[in-house]
Amino acid sequence: MTRARVLGAGVAGLCVATELVARGCKVSVVDPAPRPGPHGCSWWAGGMLAPFCEGEAAEEPVVRLGREAAGWWRRQGVAVEGRGTLVVTLGRDRRELDRFARRTEGHRMLDEAALAALEPELAGRFDRALYFPDEAHLDPRAALGHLRDRLAGEGVAFAAEPGGPADLTFDCRGLAARDVLPDLRGVKGEMAVLRAPEIRLTRPVRLLHPRFPLYVVPRGDGRFMLGATQIESDERVRRVRSVLELLSAAYALHPAFGEAELVEIGADARPAFPDNLPRLGRRGDTIHVNGLFRHGFLLAPALARMAAEAASDGTRPELWHEDHG
Repeated sequence: MTRARVLGAGVAGLCVATELVARGCKVSVVDPAPRPGPHGCSWWAGGMLAPFCEGEAAEEPVVRLGREAAGWWRRQGVAVEGRGTLVVTLGRDRRELDRFARRTEGHRMLDEAALAALEPELAGRFDRALYFPDEAHLDPRAALGHLRDRLAGEGVAFAAEPGGPADLTFDCRGLAARDVLPDLRGVKGEMAVLRAPEIRLTRPVRLLHPRFPLYVVPRGDGRFMLGATQIESDERVRRVRSVLELLSAAYALHPAFGEAELVEIGADARPAFPDNLPRLGRRGDTIHVNGLFRHGFLLAPALARMAAEAASDGTRPELWHEDHG
């Protein structure tokens, strides 16, 4: 393989293109949009590289493969904040924190004093927390732009339509690939970006709640990404109720969020297979890389590596599905 075509310039497509270029392949990327933007679900990601936290609900491969992510992004020159993750819960939901601790690894329990020392903004608000020191986060929009510009600087051609011939095509189109992968489904996520310069959280914080779970990710300059909604739907409509639930949970985490500036509200549908695990597979001269669900920035590096290895030496890597070939 010397020439490859990548369909889709979201996080999966850009990661695959990066791995192919690293192996000396001449690559072109096909996407209707000239730049990353709000048209794709990668734009609305939280950017948490949190494999241990995801293990609360995800299968074992997500935790194991996700551990590659922070190092991979750093090697590409993307700014990665390695401050870990905090998980807290309101007093009436204390059992939720115990349940989360039983289902995950890589954490330690903090008492009120240790939590206040680590994140002073939360002092006096919670009497204990789980701390996952080996997790990280990044700014997804900056990461996408960085990969795109770096690839263009290395000679990768970006176009809205396929150009010349290719030895292999890598289909990374997300939900748009349902024309050939009918078992893909959409899982909608809704999120908000707030500006609250008086709040100085330095790492992602997850608030456990039986009905309204929340994550808050600092973006710098007083901005925060709020998310956690997960709705079985491929619609991209923003619903008032979901946004109200996000904002109410944020207020419960820190009342100063009640005075925050509402900068953006977004929604998009993430591609998922029935088991919520990503898949690779080949049909003819096309390798499919899809189904990243809510783990785009966490699992795209590992999936991209596997796809490039499968193309270069013909191996069938982990997460390879015969029904895609």
